[in-house]
Amino acid sequence: MKDIAIADKYRVDKKIGAGGFGVVYSGTDLSSGEEVAIKLTSVRDNPEVLGDEKEIYEALNGGVGIPRVRWFGEECEFYALVIDALGPSLEDLLNYCDRRLTLKTILLIADQAISRIEYIHSKGFLHRDIKPDNFLMGVDRRGNTLYTIDFGLAKEFDDAQRNKYAEGLALGGTRRYASINNHNGREQSRGDDLESLGYIFVYFARGSLPWQGLKAATEEERDERIKEIKNSTTGDALCEGVLPSEFAAYINYTRSLGFDDKPDYLHLRGAFRRRFRAEGFKYDNVFDWTVKRFNEIRSENSSS
Repeated sequence: MKDIAIADKYRVDKKIGAGGFGVVYSGTDLSSGEEVAIKLTSVRDNPEVLGDEKEIYEALNGGVGIPRVRWFGEECEFYALVIDALGPSLEDLLNYCDRRLTLKTILLIADQAISRIEYIHSKGFLHRDIKPDNFLMGVDRRGNTLYTIDFGLAKEFDDAQRNKYAEGLALGGTRRYASINNHNGREQSRGDDLESLGYIFVYFARGSLPWQGLKAATEEERDERIKEIKNSTTGDALCEGVLPSEFAAYINYTRSLGFDDKPDYLHLRGAFRRRFRAEGFKYDNVFDWTVKRFNEIRSENSSS
């Protein structure tokens, strides 16, 4: 891939990720030297998906935490989408922080993540694949800003609404964070994006979720077992011993939303902000990974 130049302007450097609808590479803007991210998909494999994703990015353009599209088009046997380079994903940072995040960091993430999802919904879209890999921190001056990426499975709310009574739909997105509606073969809505986010909070606090690592003879059996555990585990049970009551209330609330219900994003953020203040935390943008990196640098300097 290193020999590919996109539009004679962007050099493809190294692979940094992959998904169902393409492979993501880091790249370089040859005129400015800036780093970019380049998503490539074969012209033979659902080429319209990347074009649709480009259009969603453009519809969301200008929103906080939405990367900017720099170029889209066909190059050799690929379609390419070039966007702003971002920092590590929340999954990367969880691994860096030894697979556990503190309450302060989870609350800081929650505040931004709810706002990102609210903005996406306000523009008439459902993300439909909310997971830690699809939230990335920014770089440089925007290093403390949370970004949302990968709209390959996104859908317009109006389109979903026309199909809201459908049943027997295939599971979409990532099963670990999928909503109960998604497991039940129903069309997803705004509450489903937020429910998936709730499972991410628990995942960050516990380091795993109760339905991970299940053994089953087939994928269908595994999905059924995951669904059974999600259905039988209340928000209170999920959060017991690791997160305060606001998180259990969040999960129970998002699960209760009907298809047409508009979530009360302000109330959800407000509950978490009140808990943040009650804990005596400060809005200083000091995340767990900030502290760990500071301590590593201090240790390196003291030993040199």
